[in-house]
Amino acid sequence: MSRLIRGALLQATWTGDKQSMIDKHVAYVEQAADQGAQVMCFQELFYGPYFCQVQDPQFYNYTEAIPNGPTTRLMQDLARRHKLVLIVPMYEEEQTGVYFNTAAVIDADGTYLGKYRKTHIPQVTGFWEKFYFKPGNLGYPVFDTAAGRVGVYICYDRHFPEGPRLLGLHGAELIFIPSATSRGLSMHLWDIEQRAHAIFNGVFVGTINRVGREPDLGPNDYYGSSYFTDPRGQYLPDLTTGAPKASDCEEQLIVCDLDLDQVRQVRNTWQFYRDRRPEMYGDLTNPAA
Repeated sequence: MSRLIRGALLQATWTGDKQSMIDKHVAYVEQAADQGAQVMCFQELFYGPYFCQVQDPQFYNYTEAIPNGPTTRLMQDLARRHKLVLIVPMYEEEQTGVYFNTAAVIDADGTYLGKYRKTHIPQVTGFWEKFYFKPGNLGYPVFDTAAGRVGVYICYDRHFPEGPRLLGLHGAELIFIPSATSRGLSMHLWDIEQRAHAIFNGVFVGTINRVGREPDLGPNDYYGSSYFTDPRGQYLPDLTTGAPKASDCEEQLIVCDLDLDQVRQVRNTWQFYRDRRPEMYGDLTNPAA
């Protein structure tokens, strides 16, 4: 039996306030469900602006508890209603002053399955993330969902190949990478790194980037270009437009079909897991190397 699933990604513009961003995403979940989507991922810090362009403690007010906060509970109800797996990136408060860049994973029956906390935290101009987030401390969990085995990596994480390898070793078939990345230095890497993660690990990747400017916070221009790639690194066409990627300047929902049987097919062709030599890689975890 074919394991064909339908995935969705939403790249969204900032509306100006948290509640209208949440309302927008609720409406798009309904639209994705109407198109038959079974799993959907939102962009990094989905209900806020990308406030890391500045260092201002007022933005700590965007934090919520996960899973006991209102947005997680809302998304559980939404997932249950539409029978849709949701990957929901939010600003998490573990306790006052201890905050993480986190994605909650909710199954199609509304069950909260767990969360991934962003591991690698940048601190460069326009991306002052160490002011806001502690580095993730939950490792690389893989979640058994109604749409297959799902892992999550977040934005800057994508520059580090070790995480997707661990997610693959932990059994991931589909890795979502929600992001907030702007035109400039790393733009040419957008089509290289994440397709490479798919190829090296024999997994599907769904990568999503916010779009447009948030001028009250800085000059960053987010370029969208969200896409799904199969385990061979090939783009999957959006079912509406036929395009391999979303727009680089407009808000857009993309929906693609993913045949998870390809994971086994590709891994049995390219035996990267069989031919690994972990006993030779000890220096990777040696700080002095």
